[in-house]
Amino acid sequence: MGFGDLRTPAGLQVLNDYLADKSYIEGYVPSQADVAVFEAVSGPPPADLFHALRWYNHIKSYEKEKASLPGVKKSLGKYGPASVEDTTGSAAADVKDDDDIDLFGSDDEEESEEAKRLREERLAQYESKKAKKPAVVAKSSILLDVKPWDDETDMAKLEECVRSIQADGLVWGSSKLVPVGYGIKKLQIQCVVEDDKVGTDMLEEQITAFEDYVQSMDVAAFNKI
Repeated sequence: MGFGDLRTPAGLQVLNDYLADKSYIEGYVPSQADVAVFEAVSGPPPADLFHALRWYNHIKSYEKEKASLPGVKKSLGKYGPASVEDTTGSAAADVKDDDDIDLFGSDDEEESEEAKRLREERLAQYESKKAKKPAVVAKSSILLDVKPWDDETDMAKLEECVRSIQADGLVWGSSKLVPVGYGIKKLQIQCVVEDDKVGTDMLEEQITAFEDYVQSMDVAAFNKI
């Protein structure tokens, strides 16, 4: 098992393919498996690896509470596809490497030709598999808690500010005011997002920018659709 070196394009490609039909590394909720893999990634994956980028942004939103996520963190090699070679077909590494490099590290001409033939076959299989994979638009339903500064905050105006945030892949839903004590009410509002286009970090940054009304924003619930 494993993803290979997640600091390289080849490793990130394996991770992206692995997450094409999964929300998390293991199971249906974020866990220590996600923490282990997240810590092995040097930074946000490129935009074209949208499954990996969606997962990265989502797990990053748990950064403050990652120690409390369920599960026991294992070594990185315990996670991922059963065989990195089966998943990638060595294609990512082959594309990056010089065509003159022999996969078997031999100077013998006959072995070099055989290695070249195997490399080309694997590359063709990988590209064919990639082309057949249907494009899936991953979406999530998110419930946000938006807290005002005090009981004098104009909650109607606060909600108007939140709903004024528009982005491709973002649709606002129903909302309600929920008492939190001392006469203060928070805005609880639903939205549906396309994971590769809108993340919780972006929502928090834009919502808290209305600092005259908003004290903070929290994710109350996050569910894949």
